[in-house]
Amino acid sequence: MTSLDAATDPQRAVLLGVGNILLTDEGVGVEAVTRFAATHDLPSGLSVLDGGTSAMEMLDDLEDLDLLVVVDCVRVGKPPASVVVLQDDEVPAFFRTRLSPHQVGLSDVFATMLLTGRAPRRIVIVGVQPVEVSTAMGLTAEIEAVMPQVIDAVRRALAEGGYPTQPRKVVAGAH
Repeated sequence: MTSLDAATDPQRAVLLGVGNILLTDEGVGVEAVTRFAATHDLPSGLSVLDGGTSAMEMLDDLEDLDLLVVVDCVRVGKPPASVVVLQDDEVPAFFRTRLSPHQVGLSDVFATMLLTGRAPRRIVIVGVQPVEVSTAMGLTAEIEAVMPQVIDAVRRALAEGGYPTQPRKVVAGAH
């Protein structure tokens, strides 16, 4: 890519939620990005993806991004329901230790993008330490209680990356 191409390429960012909604708190990433998209006006160039538990299928969607914000359930040795944000130099360390059940797939995707020179310019991970991972739909009460923190961490990560969002105005009586 020449510098001329870089100047004319549209800016692109992805908010990616990963997780399995059939395993209680394991679905926090998918639930967080779904709620975020439903409650915020999104700027041009920002896409929201429900990655579920897939990874390599998303390769085309994640290549050559300016910003990738990933929301996932992570095991980082913090108390249950802790919210963590990893960025810049902290992100490679995220992939050296298995913190999430999807991490192997995401690690493969990022390795492929690095090898092809198409990795996102900036990656931020918003992680939530699970309280429970068992076969059931719905988040635990403790994770529900920290969802405002998760949503705020996503909002800050997007704004710091050049993609400010605004909460939608709720109109009384609107359907």
